[in-house]
Amino acid sequence: NRNPTSLPMDAFSRFRSHFPALTQYTYLNTAAWGLLHDGLLDWRQEYDLDYLIGGSIMKIDSLGILEETRDHLSRFFNCPSGNIALCPNFSLGLNLLLEGLSTSSRILLLEGDYPSVNWPFESRGFPITVVSQGPDLEAKLLRAVEGGAEVLALSLVQWINGLLISPEFLRSLKEKAPDLLIIADATQYAGAFELDFGRSGIDVLGASGYKWLLGGNGNGFLLFSEMAKTRFEVRATGFNAVVPDLSKKNEIPFAKKLEPGHLDTQSFGSLNYGLGLLDELGMKTVDQYNREQSRKVKAALSALDLLDNTVREREVHSTIFNIPEPGGRYQHLKQEGIVCSPRGGGVRLSFHCYNSENDLDKLIEVLKTGP
Repeated sequence: NRNPTSLPMDAFSRFRSHFPALTQYTYLNTAAWGLLHDGLLDWRQEYDLDYLIGGSIMKIDSLGILEETRDHLSRFFNCPSGNIALCPNFSLGLNLLLEGLSTSSRILLLEGDYPSVNWPFESRGFPITVVSQGPDLEAKLLRAVEGGAEVLALSLVQWINGLLISPEFLRSLKEKAPDLLIIADATQYAGAFELDFGRSGIDVLGASGYKWLLGGNGNGFLLFSEMAKTRFEVRATGFNAVVPDLSKKNEIPFAKKLEPGHLDTQSFGSLNYGLGLLDELGMKTVDQYNREQSRKVKAALSALDLLDNTVREREVHSTIFNIPEPGGRYQHLKQEGIVCSPRGGGVRLSFHCYNSENDLDKLIEVLKTGP
């Protein structure tokens, strides 16, 4: 790996200059919403103008955006395009998928994981084992898998405290338990860090595109391994799964069954645009920048004794952090122009590649002057 000081900082500076919100706030809230790039705004306005003038002619012509986005996702994550389902968001895609999973499947979940990961399993009556989070989480997961879990479902980055489960660990887990079905929500990971789905050991990887992928709302996706396609009997279906050939009703490919209805080409064009922005920087560079940023933030917050042991004792962490709320801290940060979120009884801070060391310096300065 290159030394972080050799990163192309001019490229990051130019990148930041296209996010007007950064001139208004110290934005530490990508875990809630990623920012809008001015080039994407221009693209969306041109799209709407074309629709205003062209009506259905334009909309039909724009359908190619969906396959362009699917192909871009294929390259970005190393997954065959035929194994990619486009969906309005991760939550809808997972719920459709789970209608096809045997209800006798023994499920392994993480305590406190994102509701859209845990609740769909809980609401369907699966037999569930829940593992508590902690510094030794990977060891707990391994023991639970050895105890007979058949499906592991989790977020790669935990939404409240930013705890990170690396794809490398999941790949090693898969090697030990090749029949384990691994379902991962990458909404708080994809776009912040590199992710090679083909080598990850993950069988179903889903994400919504409005956070680190910078694609705005209304778009998401599911990626599938070949094994995953043997473990689900997907019941979803509809016109969009076969359009324009209605004779293909009984020949719908696995991923297309999860696309029963029309998809918004503007939303998926926005995701395609966001992927392009990250490609321009290079995901290796983005990954390295965010990992170095994570180390710096962790060190600074640890020096103020603001991180719990679960985070402090883990070697690798994401760019999401949660600090205590003694009363008034969130409001103090907000008043000082720092955008963040109250989560889990604390204050959640999240950094992306458009954040700079100046943002961290401002955060630490404000923390030292407030509650």
